[in-house]
Amino acid sequence: MVTRGGDFDMGRTYSNHTKGDYIFDIVNTTLLILVLLIVLYPLIFVVSASFSDPLEILDGKVWLLPKGFTLEGYKRVFSNNDIMTGYKNTIIYTLLGTFVNLVMTIAGAYPLSRKDFYGRNIIMLLFTFTMFFSGGLIPTYLIIRKLNMVNKIWVLVLPGAVSMYNLIITKTFFQSTIPLELQEAAVIDGCSNIKILLKIVLPLSIPIIAVMTIFYGVAHWNAFFDALIYITDRKKFPLQLILREILIQNQMDEMMNSDIENLAQQMMMAEVIKYAVVIVASVPVLMLYPFLQKYFVKGVMIGAIKG
Repeated sequence: MVTRGGDFDMGRTYSNHTKGDYIFDIVNTTLLILVLLIVLYPLIFVVSASFSDPLEILDGKVWLLPKGFTLEGYKRVFSNNDIMTGYKNTIIYTLLGTFVNLVMTIAGAYPLSRKDFYGRNIIMLLFTFTMFFSGGLIPTYLIIRKLNMVNKIWVLVLPGAVSMYNLIITKTFFQSTIPLELQEAAVIDGCSNIKILLKIVLPLSIPIIAVMTIFYGVAHWNAFFDALIYITDRKKFPLQLILREILIQNQMDEMMNSDIENLAQQMMMAEVIKYAVVIVASVPVLMLYPFLQKYFVKGVMIGAIKG
């Protein structure tokens, strides 16, 4: 508080919160806690179920903590060669695909963010057009087959090398965050556009790069449709396609199996395997987010609101 003499009194504080403000804070906090519980409980349940006895799960006794602790589901998952191969393939596709995505997105967003780039509005209009109209699945398949990319690793990387939505966010970030005067000063000092991008723009763009890494990385990690259409070699299947096969196969076995006792055993084991597989498939993404969280929030706010 500022005293009459102009000194700041650290021992006294001033609050202009009204009764309505306090009521709003209480209601807002209560709602956020409810949302947190709604979002968090399914995650806790899946983790607990993956370590629980399948009979306890089917009986509905697993609510919060594991019942009848067992690692059988994880043993089955890690002993399955197809799952491990799919895991390795997905890691390769995610790392390679995210790298290509970042390079292409930055290469497209930076020149479009420069006011001195002639024709940028027309190019931006053409790019935006692709967000609303596409050739469709069959023409896309014919083009990819003509390019001899069917059953190749590049078919999961190159066709989706740039997301127009992500490019717009990155372009907006460059425009609203990187001072134009800084780039002009670099030009006066003799820097080329490539040097400006590498030495000035990218070091100041860590937040948006982190955001794009999460966006593209999660998309690649969860993708299965393109692999379902274009990949026929089982050794190249991503993890999500293997998991889809496991779930469908379990459902078919349950419908076709006439041995009641064997069917019940299969159902119980399939239940615990299902939860274990979800955890194994989700851990890498969950581990990545905490390291990029501070950049993620900053990058989304700056890239989406300003400009």
